[in-house]
Order: sequence, then C-alpha cells, then structure tokens
Amino acid sequence: MTTAANLPADVTDVEDQSTITEDAADDTNTGAEPSTGESVPDTVKEPVEVIEASGEFVEGVGEKSETAGAFLEWMSEIAFEIGNLRISVLDVFLAVGVVLLVMTAAWMAIRLSRSLIKRITRFDSTQKLLAEKLSTVAIWALAFLIGIDLLGIDLTALAFFGGAFGLAIGFGLQKTFGNLISGIILLLDKSIKPGDVISVTDQAGNEAIGQIRKIGIRAISVITRDQTEHLIPNENLMINQVVNWSYSSKDVRVKAPIGVSYDSDLELVSRLLYQAVDDVPRVQATPKPRVNLMGFGDSSVDFEVRFWIQDPEEGIANIRSDVYTRIWELFKEHGVEIPFPQRDLNLRTNKQFEKLIEALGNRAENASNS
Repeated sequence: MTTAANLPADVTDVEDQSTITEDAADDTNTGAEPSTGESVPDTVKEPVEVIEASGEFVEGVGEKSETAGAFLEWMSEIAFEIGNLRISVLDVFLAVGVVLLVMTAAWMAIRLSRSLIKRITRFDSTQKLLAEKLSTVAIWALAFLIGIDLLGIDLTALAFFGGAFGLAIGFGLQKTFGNLISGIILLLDKSIKPGDVISVTDQAGNEAIGQIRKIGIRAISVITRDQTEHLIPNENLMINQVVNWSYSSKDVRVKAPIGVSYDSDLELVSRLLYQAVDDVPRVQATPKPRVNLMGFGDSSVDFEVRFWIQDPEEGIANIRSDVYTRIWELFKEHGVEIPFPQRDLNLRTNKQFEKLIEALGNRAENASNS
C-alpha cells in the first residue's frame, strides 16, 4: 500500500490543493461562509410584540384613512421594552378597549343567562342559584379567551409574567378560589341554601338567629332579627360546625322552663301551662306541646314547656317571651305563686358580737334622746 510519505512532494501538494478547492466549492453551494477559525457572534433577537393585533389594526385603519393610520403608526412607535417584550402605547389603548368591550358583553350575557335560568320551572331555588354560579364562571372564562383572541396576544410571550401571576394566585387569591369552590359545593349538597335559618355567633361570642339572604362568590349574607347583616366566608361553613334550623324541616322546638312554689296545685299548674301555649298564635298545634315536670328544686317545683313553631326566621326569643307573658297572666288570675330563692341566716353569739349589738343600741338611744 502506497502512502503519502512515499509519493513525490508535488503530488501531495496537488491533492491538498484539490481538497481545499472541493471544500470551498461545497461552502459556496451551501451558502455558508468559509470557516476562518473565529467564532461568529449570535444574531441579536428582535423584541416580541405582546399584542400582535395592533399591526393588523394599524394596517386596516390606514387603508381607510391615511391620517388615522399615520396617527396610529405614531402611537405604535412609542413603546417600551420589558425583557424581550415590546409594549407600545397603542397596545395599551387596544388592551383597555378590548377589556371594556369584553367585560360589557360578559355582564350582558350574565344578566341574560340569569333571566333565562329563572324561567326554568323544573329547578328549585338552590338549583337555579347553582346554575347561575356555574354559568357566571363559564361566561367569564369564555370572555377571557375571546379577549386573548381579539388582541392576538402570544401566550408564550407572557411566560415572563407566569411566575409572578402564579405566586399571586397562590398567595393573594387562594382564599378567594377556596371560597368560590366552597360555595359551589354547599349548593351541590344543599346543606346551606338561601332562605335557611342558621345560628350566627359574633366576635363577642353572642349567638343570634339569622336567615340566609344570598350565597355569593366569596361569602354568604345572613340577616338577623335586628337587621344586622353578617357576611360569613363560604369556607368557614365548610370547616366549622353550623346549626341549620331549617335544613330538612322548618319545625323548631322551643323550650321554656318555669318554676312554681311547693304549695301550688300541680295539676292546675300543668293545665294553665297548656292553656298558655295554646293562646299564643305562633305555637303549632301539631306536634302537640308538652309540659314536663323536670324536678324539685331548692325553692320551687321545676316545669318545662316544650312547643313547636314553623317560622324560626321570625325569632326564637320573642315567641318564648310571648309564652312567658301568657303564663304570668294565668298564674296571677289563679293565684299560682312563682317563688324566688330564700335563705335562712344563722348568726352565732360571741363576746365581740354582743359588744357590737350593745354599741349599736347605745348609739340608737343617744340619737333618740338628742
């Protein structure tokens, strides 16, 4: 086998020159520049337009009016860059206009959907409210997608804001989304619905009875008898114990304890207690009221009147007050005594006590003589 070392020098030079010529020809055919051994700097990336629709908008307006097109072109030239993003003044105005347009259309669509849902007779109030919430969420999601499409926003260009937006959702809007999902779940299982009567406890620990007026995206509205409106986050109703007076039935049993003296006729007392609850209009005849003898106390015979009402939203304390008022009137008419606690005080005599009594007697005698 013949090698280059055995060939003449002129033959080797010819082969080398032919090889270089072939390489140069290949570079010329492929359009590549000959390699000089030095690194070529990368091409500078052009800024990415966030709103691609602005260019089409300028062209469309320019075809109809040169003056308006020139003005829009001037607005598009005034821009600032954030990283690799380019945002012009025209982009800002277009974004604001499209957002207002989409929001107006979304509000109108929501109102239309609510009016249509209210006309559906097969749905009860809870199902209608749930349908309204779901349709509202769907309409806003569709409005967002339509706005993105109208503006021609390149979502890949917004990756710069993805991390910040994710943190905002995670920290700032966590409770908002939690309350939204909680409200939808409450409507799905019908454990809490508008019109229910629940117990509301304020920050001081005082409990009040209130009626649910509406269930919003963030909280429910509960109005008590004193017209105080409590806004309770939906999430609290999911994780805390709630007393719902009208969950499966609006029948509520009210208890009214009462004591009489030991000299009273117990049969007369029992008859008067039944008559008292029968005379109050709000007390239901069915289930029947019940009078129980609960025990013998220190100074009274203890009874308890138990009766039923069907309108807890009208108040619990006031119906108990009406029953007590009627009981008082009947007891006064029939001479039934309501006792009060009595105590016997026994004092032991000693020298100091006797001196005190004597000093008080002398002071009283001196005061009378003067």
